[in-house]
Amino acid sequence: MKKRHLLAVILIAQLGSGAFGQQPRTPTTAPPPPPQPQPQRPEPEDVVRITTNLVQVDAVITDKNGKVVTDLKPDELEIFEDGRKQKITHFSYNVAEVPAPERSAMPVVVDKNAPPVPPTRLKSEDIRRTIAIVVDDLGLSFESTYYVRRALKRFVDEQMQPGDLVAIIRTGSGMGALQQFTADKRQLYAAIERVKWNSLGRGGVSAFAAIQPPTPGSSGAEIDALTEEQTQARDETFSVGTLGAISYVVRGLKELPGRKSILLVSDGFKISSLEDPTQTNQSLLPRAPRNNLATNKLSRLIEQANRASVVIYTMNATGLQTMGLTAADDTGGRSSGEVEQQLGNRRNTAYENQEGLDVLARETGGIAIHNTNDLSRGIRRVLEDQKGFYLIGYRPDSSTFDPRTGRRSFHKLSLKVIRPGKFNVRMRNGFYGVSDEDRRPVQRTLAQQLVGALTSPFGATGVHLQLTSLFANDAKFGSFMRSVLHIDGRDLTFTEAPDKMHQCVFDVLAMTFGDNGTLVDQPTGRTYTLQFPDELYKRVLRDGLVYYVTVPIKKPGAYQLRLSLRDSATERIGSANQFIEVPDLKKDRLAISGVVLRGTNVSSRNGGTSANANPGESQEGVEQGNAEASPAVRHFARGMFMDYVFVIYNAHVDKSNTQPRMTTQARLFRGSALVFNGKENPYNDTSQTDFRRLIAGGEIQLGTDLVPGEYTLQIVVNDLLADQKHRTVTQWMDFEIVK
Repeated sequence: MKKRHLLAVILIAQLGSGAFGQQPRTPTTAPPPPPQPQPQRPEPEDVVRITTNLVQVDAVITDKNGKVVTDLKPDELEIFEDGRKQKITHFSYNVAEVPAPERSAMPVVVDKNAPPVPPTRLKSEDIRRTIAIVVDDLGLSFESTYYVRRALKRFVDEQMQPGDLVAIIRTGSGMGALQQFTADKRQLYAAIERVKWNSLGRGGVSAFAAIQPPTPGSSGAEIDALTEEQTQARDETFSVGTLGAISYVVRGLKELPGRKSILLVSDGFKISSLEDPTQTNQSLLPRAPRNNLATNKLSRLIEQANRASVVIYTMNATGLQTMGLTAADDTGGRSSGEVEQQLGNRRNTAYENQEGLDVLARETGGIAIHNTNDLSRGIRRVLEDQKGFYLIGYRPDSSTFDPRTGRRSFHKLSLKVIRPGKFNVRMRNGFYGVSDEDRRPVQRTLAQQLVGALTSPFGATGVHLQLTSLFANDAKFGSFMRSVLHIDGRDLTFTEAPDKMHQCVFDVLAMTFGDNGTLVDQPTGRTYTLQFPDELYKRVLRDGLVYYVTVPIKKPGAYQLRLSLRDSATERIGSANQFIEVPDLKKDRLAISGVVLRGTNVSSRNGGTSANANPGESQEGVEQGNAEASPAVRHFARGMFMDYVFVIYNAHVDKSNTQPRMTTQARLFRGSALVFNGKENPYNDTSQTDFRRLIAGGEIQLGTDLVPGEYTLQIVVNDLLADQKHRTVTQWMDFEIVK
């Protein structure tokens, strides 16, 4: 990796030694949080299995009122493959949603002036729903974009629940920074802010292009025909791009257990040409292909989603549209017959755009939502549809996977409810005659493996990594992001080397993305070969390794550092990412850096050992870690002293005594529950003169009766001399209390 010694020295000087003496220490023992009831979550299982011995699919069944039916028995269902009835050998109903804990009957008093609760990191067992919202900004009109952004904000504010793991992914952003699944609403808000109208995409200002007068002149008709052909070619290209982005998400979702969902929000895409406005088409693919590339891509995507147990819901963002003349239409120079033809083309376009969304949803077991101006209600309908599903399996005939014809044969699946009444069945449409065992994984190069893990919307866990990224600013070098990666030494492979040394070899790749999906710096990769004597080898296995990265940040905004690491001997790969927001310090508004945490035992403190050791070496690279209480890992024992330090930027100064008037406060959370609310301490350090960058900190003694688990320390800074809107800033850092 690139070495930037001076930047690292500056950060450690500001966020390391000597900082804790700047403010009065306020040792505090935090009380234990109240016990929280934990809902029982069923063990996840593979949903779709397509093997030579078992074909298993999932299905959602609703009654005539749209209510999910949950009490069907195996003898009330019949499943068919290519029209032939199959004997059901596997049957179960699975509840996909874990009930939320019961709320207390006591009223909850909400302080609107209180600082926001910091986000929590979800463990796999805490995840209730995995939801990918794919916003097709390659095809959204300017008009639709406004309503989509509003609906997404309402979803995050009101509809997103504890335990939801969400990604907001834009089809036009490539491998952008803000595509990671997260429960952090800050990151989702940042992703929503990037949902903007793409003037180069296939979406215009409104849902449908306004009628324009014909081009004058003898060659006007030819010019209009050429323009129409170019527009169609552009639409086809962007439609393929939309389907490719969805395919990228499906590939990532495939690795997760259980039933997953994607919600595609789009103005639609064309896959066929409709000559007769009354024509209807209920086949898998349109009879008159308009966009062969998109048609083929759609077919492959449906098969891919069915294999990965991904249900795709679609929502048409255009809402209710008039198919008649509007104020934007200019019919000058056109006869009444030509105007009617233009309106007929508009109706055809509306049908064609919706058809692609209909096929994608129908053939993957989802719902196509359209003809509604309430996009938030549409999202709510999608969430309600994921409460439960049936798993139905049968043993296929040997001809299903005939090696001579299997790869070319598509086997249609259908399900019939024989209980009296009217029911609606939604399930996968079928599969090709290739079993999962016969789908060989594609061999990838080292670079492809690292890039694949790094750009995936999901983290790889072959090597366990923990990444911590901190924002800081220096008067000379500007803003930068300092990151510390902890590597679990037990996941690395060690071999015997000469002179009784233990050797490991691994590869690291790092990329930093801005909020527009572009790289901030060139990808940086390196192969490390490390050797340790026996004593240090045992320590590496116990404490792990620490890897440092420093990236200069030239512009304010949202950033994400992504790292992937591959153990050379086993080819196991781990990946990690960290999201940070870099404020615009040029606006002269209050801001604070990242928070560095370090812990010391009472015995060490009493023995005179300094608690203010530097967080790491002043260069990028690898060193031995201290897993007990280092800034990289932050595992603290009960009763330990936890020191914290940060930098305050742009403090205002009282003209009468040329000193700032600020307060700092420490708050402790377990999940979203506030377990410790520290006092607001006045900042009274008069020794510092650079009010643009004031070092602050303190310490908390962790209570001996704290429940082990994950916690968050939140720092709140109030500048009493700033205006009301920009008076308060917060920053947080997560840590874990261990036994």
